[in-house]
Amino acid sequence: MKANGSVFKYGDNVDTDVIIPARYLNATEGAELAKHCMEDIDRDFVGKVRPGDIIVAKKNFGCGSSREHAPLAIKCAGVSCVIAETFARIFYRNAINIGLPIIECREASERIDGGDQVEIDFDSGVITNVTKGESYQGQAFPPFMQGIISAGGLVSYINAK
Repeated sequence: MKANGSVFKYGDNVDTDVIIPARYLNATEGAELAKHCMEDIDRDFVGKVRPGDIIVAKKNFGCGSSREHAPLAIKCAGVSCVIAETFARIFYRNAINIGLPIIECREASERIDGGDQVEIDFDSGVITNVTKGESYQGQAFPPFMQGIISAGGLVSYINAK
């Protein structure tokens, strides 16, 4: 499994309230949530994001409320992966459960800049910054997690079994 795209870069403690503001939580459809993804931290995000693009952030991405809407909004906006130094525990689990690939990698979160072109090999965990000609070793997904993500989330994975 691989991903590649242009990077949107954010800092520490990007919480679920800015990923998908609470005023939109009455929507449950991913396409509707995607229309408001990141709008309280980056008003231009929805207009600029393209399928396959990547979010890179610093520490504690996805902190705050334990809403499943946050990773769903990101995935349905077309983001192929989120890379961060660390993730909030509940966001991490929710992302895997809905099939949004996420990778922890301190070096990538420090070295990658907004607008860089990045390629990710989920099998090996290697993140390649094509723009800078650098590679970073992220944490590869174990096979069972790759299966969940490939299936599009935990429910699809279980139903396929």
